[in-house]
Amino acid sequence: MSLPQYAEVYNNFDVAALEAEILDGRLDSGLNVCHEICDKWATDPQKVALYYETTDGGDGALTFAELKAASARFANYLQSLGVGKGDRVAALLPRGPELLVVIAGTLRLGAVYQPLFTAFGSGAIEYRLERAGTKLVVTDPDNYPKLTEVNNCPPVLCVNAAATGADVPDFDQTMAQQSDQFEPAMITGNDPFLQMFTSGTVGKSKGVAVPAKALLAFYVYMKYAIDLREDDVFWNVADPGWAYGLYYAVTGPLLMGHATHFNPNPFTPESTYAMIRKYRITNLAAAPTAYRLLKANDSVLPQGENLGLRVCSSAGEPLNPEVVNWIKQRHFCPVKDHYGQTETGMTCCNFHGLEHPVRQGAMGYSSPGHKVVALNEKNEVVGEGENGQLAVDIQASPLFHFDGYTWGEKDPFVNGYYLTGDMVTCHGDGSFSFSGRDDDIITTAGYRVGPADVESTLLEHAAVAESGVVAKPDEKRGSVIKAYVVIKAGQEPADDAVLKEELQELVRRRLSTHAYPREIEFVDELPKTPSGKIQRFVLRNRAQEEAGA
Repeated sequence: MSLPQYAEVYNNFDVAALEAEILDGRLDSGLNVCHEICDKWATDPQKVALYYETTDGGDGALTFAELKAASARFANYLQSLGVGKGDRVAALLPRGPELLVVIAGTLRLGAVYQPLFTAFGSGAIEYRLERAGTKLVVTDPDNYPKLTEVNNCPPVLCVNAAATGADVPDFDQTMAQQSDQFEPAMITGNDPFLQMFTSGTVGKSKGVAVPAKALLAFYVYMKYAIDLREDDVFWNVADPGWAYGLYYAVTGPLLMGHATHFNPNPFTPESTYAMIRKYRITNLAAAPTAYRLLKANDSVLPQGENLGLRVCSSAGEPLNPEVVNWIKQRHFCPVKDHYGQTETGMTCCNFHGLEHPVRQGAMGYSSPGHKVVALNEKNEVVGEGENGQLAVDIQASPLFHFDGYTWGEKDPFVNGYYLTGDMVTCHGDGSFSFSGRDDDIITTAGYRVGPADVESTLLEHAAVAESGVVAKPDEKRGSVIKAYVVIKAGQEPADDAVLKEELQELVRRRLSTHAYPREIEFVDELPKTPSGKIQRFVLRNRAQEEAGA
């Protein structure tokens, strides 16, 4: 099967034609996202939206028709609470059918779905709920205790509420009392349907409200980069608590009427291969950490076994050539690198579904509907072989949908460009290679962590005077988080190891389990500018030297 040429698809890209082809509604006059990702596929009662595993070893499936009915029940419940169009509704749930019902039901009402990652601690949850003015949180017994520590927590609905021992409404009982009919509420392409948060280097996470017109960009990514075909069996390993999972493990495949797969169990090479074998996955998407862990545990896969993967996709950080070669040798399929952000979705990719020259180690080419460039310090486009900050040329990008942080936390726009904060090398042929962050954001095991969040959490400990948090290179995770900590005078502990454990546990509990510093070094002082700002680059260089030693 010959693929379309990248240049032809890119140069002849037509937004109006795409909208007419894939949406029942219209971005200007009205659409409903639940209709687009669920209802229009529900006419076939057998068509499956979700295959899922459970933590106790069971499994199940949810059809589009079942999802349509359940989403109507949830929308009716939300309406009974006074929740309306534009209001934020959050889920603090593992990957299971209830999560999909909450997402679809929220969107059916014209409200805005807000993901909460289950590894978040109470502090990270409280900030996001307060900031968004969230009207309801749906959770389960494992995560409910975190909400009891949240100040001014909105109303809670709980799956298997009896297991909490608390007086909290039960999800199944509440749904059973609702009608399974609810006319989808119309919104426009500029109205938000998702409320995301993205890591910050200074202060707290920033709000990103994703408008409904982003559906077009999500579709383009699934069609051309992921190359999701009708006969594929698709699994995106990413958690829907984050952008990549919510955009491309939920919204993207369902928009195409394609079943998705959830597995709430911890990621291990054994569980991953078991899932691929069981469901005969042909199209796999995951963070580079997942592929690195599979490679590091090569012995788990029997020699010569072909799992039947057709294509693999990777996003979150660059893939190294060793992993690319290993996947080709052991899984007999290509893996391609894709680049994007919470703010923009995926904007620069190597495309499984398009024919184009492949440059080893490059993050790829502008996605159809987007034009990415590299800018120098004067915000001028750089030439071949030069480095610059990756930026989106807004005027030349009809699918660009980010219009600024929800609460104006930062201005990332200059001269008609959106600045990503990521540094790249321009190859002059339309392709780019990632060379690093322009700021201090840490990418560890595929998660982006703002050092300021970790630093401010460490300061909650009575013994800590100040801290500097940076990335330290690590072979398996890409980077680990390292904290340099200054202890208050008179608070020096008898045992450094005990204090380290206390600090790590504090970050796990208050912030999240992926954001805790795996290494903590106690120092007398931190390097600072004359104005007193911590020079993280000095600490980062120190950590890099340690890693290379």
